[in-house]
Amino acid sequence: MDLYLAGVGSWLPPARTAAEAVRRGDCDEVTASRSEVASVTIDEEPTVPAEMAVRAARTALAQAGCPPSEVAVVLHAYLYDQGNELWSAASYVQRRTLGNDCPAIGVQQVSNGGMAAIHLAAGYLSGWGGRHALVTTADRFAAPGFDRWRSDPGTVYADGGTAVVLSTEGGFARLASLVLVGDSDLEGMHRRGSARGPGVHTGTRPVDLGTPKRHFVAERGNAAVLRQVVAGQQRAMTAALEQAGTELGEIDWFVLPHFGLRRLRLNYLNHLRVDAERTNWSFSRTVGHLGAGDQAASLTHLATSGRLRPGQRVLVMAVGAGFSWSCGVVEVLRELPSSRP
Repeated sequence: MDLYLAGVGSWLPPARTAAEAVRRGDCDEVTASRSEVASVTIDEEPTVPAEMAVRAARTALAQAGCPPSEVAVVLHAYLYDQGNELWSAASYVQRRTLGNDCPAIGVQQVSNGGMAAIHLAAGYLSGWGGRHALVTTADRFAAPGFDRWRSDPGTVYADGGTAVVLSTEGGFARLASLVLVGDSDLEGMHRRGSARGPGVHTGTRPVDLGTPKRHFVAERGNAAVLRQVVAGQQRAMTAALEQAGTELGEIDWFVLPHFGLRRLRLNYLNHLRVDAERTNWSFSRTVGHLGAGDQAASLTHLATSGRLRPGQRVLVMAVGAGFSWSCGVVEVLRELPSSRP
């Protein structure tokens, strides 16, 4: 079954520059400069994260020309708190955008959530039928529970929502391949405390992803952990390229996670042997890490800024704690109307 990207969308709040963040006392100059991120999108309203997904979804659905009745499944992915306890954010997205009675399912695969949701949507359309699927993401990384500058050293976390409409009937691009692989041996990198004891909750203290990561790397060895991470990424990429019948040298654009530049080089650019200019870095450094939504936001930017041309191939990569890796090849069929002034 062929699967297409029929519509994409993102809703991003205004960006705050790194220099302004330093002036406000949000972070110090060393922290701000370490990632080389120029600015980060921050929702000041504040908005329930799922509402940001709704705004993105309306754009994607209109672009796809997809009636609500034709959407067979809604998958909403996220990394952090969605604003209400024991609440289905996916159902909220469905009610506000479609109002139909299709399944609405939440996906919690952290930073790989958006790509994992696309993978699940493809399987749903193939196995259960239907013509369209709506995949959304949304996160808001607010204090006191999360410090967007310090909670995960090397990555700056951003607020925003994204959406992708998948179709079996056609679109502006074809999903030539999509592969998802995992390695649960690395789950301890993001776990505080014993796996056999009660979970550790931060409460009102900011999330600290750096400490468990340092302990895990110290125990395993930095080189060994990096090899394991790169190996998982390589497995996903090799299978995706093979599935798409293409070579790495035939890829025109690389859509990578919205990491800081040092982490991006260490985990991707050095191994892919590709310059940052052929990636989404010029965009991602003005936004920050959108949790599960990096890939959809960057695809939206490339498509609506006139950078994607018919015949081009885009390699889309994601990674999430656990660990899991996604990789897919997107073949551009036609240009979307440009949103540039």
